[in-house]
Amino acid sequence: MAERLDKILSSQGIATRREAQRLIRSGKVTVDGRIQKDPASKADPEQCEIALSGRSLRYRRHIYIMLNKPAGLLCVSRDPKAKTVIDLLPPDFWRQGLFPAGRLDKDTVGLVLITDDGDFAHRMLSPKKEIVKRYRAVINGPVGEEEIRLFAAGTSLEDGTRCRPAVLRVLEPSERPLVEVEITEGRYHQIKRMFGSVDRKVLWLKRMSIGKLVLDPRLEEGACRELGPGECSAVFE
Repeated sequence: MAERLDKILSSQGIATRREAQRLIRSGKVTVDGRIQKDPASKADPEQCEIALSGRSLRYRRHIYIMLNKPAGLLCVSRDPKAKTVIDLLPPDFWRQGLFPAGRLDKDTVGLVLITDDGDFAHRMLSPKKEIVKRYRAVINGPVGEEEIRLFAAGTSLEDGTRCRPAVLRVLEPSERPLVEVEITEGRYHQIKRMFGSVDRKVLWLKRMSIGKLVLDPRLEEGACRELGPGECSAVFE
């Protein structure tokens, strides 16, 4: 679909709209090898070759980024007083409208998806889709068959909210066991509140996967990468 040339450049994080107009008027932008000096001229970025100072533009209508979130960061687009997950992105990934699709608590680590595709985020977060989010947690007390049964039945939170049935597995039994939890909703502090309903406290929490999309084990905390072919659709499998 054809769009204004200045809008195409600004949508890719190359420059602001005004800066893009200045670059175009200065003759630094070509479309299919021809210099284009009119910012209002239109081109189809998926069909044309657009270049800036001789360097071809790698056009992406939307961007999808996997981040291994460390503790201590807010999972929001921006905050005037604190560092957010967006601040971890390298310049090549930056563009207007980026936001984390689904939040994690400040002290929770693991898989976060960052995108500028609102429709993708809406579908991923919709309770109707029943997309499984898988977490690992360390708990402050033993977890046994009773807790597993209560999670499977759907726990009731302190405010009376009834959670959907969840899968609870004990991976490493101990006085501070490592457990795995699968839920299909994303209420505020849900995992912590679910364990609170069975008199347990979460000491550490990490999101491992969303749908069939698993956190890349090669990503160190604070690192990110773009999703590859098929990974976006894996979220909905």
